[in-house]
Amino acid sequence: MSAIDELLSPIAIPRVVKVRQNFDRPRVENVEEELARQIRGGGYLKAVRPGSKIAITAGSRGVANIPLLLRTVVREVRAAGADPFIFPAMGSHGGATAEGQAAMLSGMGVTEDFVEAPIRATMETVSVGTSENGVPAYLDRYADEADGIIVVNRIKPHVAFRGPYESGLMKMITIGMGKQRGADNAHRLGFGRMAENIPAVARVTLARKNILFAVGTLENAYHETARIEVLPASAIEAREPELLEEAWRLYPKIFFDQLDVLVVDEIGKDISGTGFDTNVLGRYHTPYASGGPNITRIAVLDITDASHGNGNGLGILDMTTRRAYEKFDFEQSYPNSLTSTVPLSVKIPMVLKNDRQAIQAAIKTCNVEDWSGVRMARIKNTVHLSEMEVSENLSDEVRRHRNMEVAGGPYDLPFDGKGNLF
Repeated sequence: MSAIDELLSPIAIPRVVKVRQNFDRPRVENVEEELARQIRGGGYLKAVRPGSKIAITAGSRGVANIPLLLRTVVREVRAAGADPFIFPAMGSHGGATAEGQAAMLSGMGVTEDFVEAPIRATMETVSVGTSENGVPAYLDRYADEADGIIVVNRIKPHVAFRGPYESGLMKMITIGMGKQRGADNAHRLGFGRMAENIPAVARVTLARKNILFAVGTLENAYHETARIEVLPASAIEAREPELLEEAWRLYPKIFFDQLDVLVVDEIGKDISGTGFDTNVLGRYHTPYASGGPNITRIAVLDITDASHGNGNGLGILDMTTRRAYEKFDFEQSYPNSLTSTVPLSVKIPMVLKNDRQAIQAAIKTCNVEDWSGVRMARIKNTVHLSEMEVSENLSDEVRRHRNMEVAGGPYDLPFDGKGNLF
């Protein structure tokens, strides 16, 4: 038995109960039908000439229904007589390589067969101009050569800064469509300048390139499409802040203000840019965002396969497993951090041999007087928050909360022979 084993083996893991969290649930029942209706009703493709090449953005986030959204746009463009193609619009993600970005899209179900259009990936960019505050604007070369561009993205709060434009359409134009070079320039002076840089750079591209329209989506707390709004290029800047306010109202959360230990089954780029949603966990890698619960120790157990080894976010948390550590790929993780200028997110936390020890280490170091009274919760990831497990001692608190309910009796977390949860 190693010294680590001796220190951790006496730490008891509390029994848990399953809990349901209840959120408002507005949703679009038929995503394809609603999007097609808005595109046709707005007449956004009437001016498109037959044979025109139209570039359609595809980001790296796990946006609800993104393959369906993109396929619908492709079909509408083709019905107008034009020639659509998809291009990765994800800044430096995918290891800042064309192959890596195409692989990220494939992992989210965005394939040529499904969206019915070619995917053209490159890291080459073209200079579009310079913003009023001196930041260069860049654009994917294939998109620059196209006759028109359609922007498709989810609008939601950002994980590292606050402003009228956070994660959404203007950011997609500035950073996603700008590839690694555009992302690098927007981040160069840090997240403290992002609220200024995003709209300033986006205005340059909006003014100088033929952006036909944008598709903005909002999601409810169940990771379902709650709203689709198709906007002409001229309305993006004015309308997006209003949609961001609505996104905050729909936002998922953990309904505990304080926890001693939180166990997160997985993080990954397909979940959030930082691997997990910092707003949900109250853990941030910059001083320009705040809020969320107060959690003393957070243990993350794995990195999603769809993240392709990008362990961005591990450094913000406290404990992880050897399984996650062995998936961590420097070439996938570091380009993103070097571009964003935030090294904290790719640091390595304490690495334990299995899930059990990661949880035990979090309990041992959470500084509670009596470990049997630890306030502990477990979630799958920061997207799926409608169900969670909490330590048995939180049952009464759950029953008193209008947004939570206990969904079963207490039980021990199930570990296999190797000490991992199943």
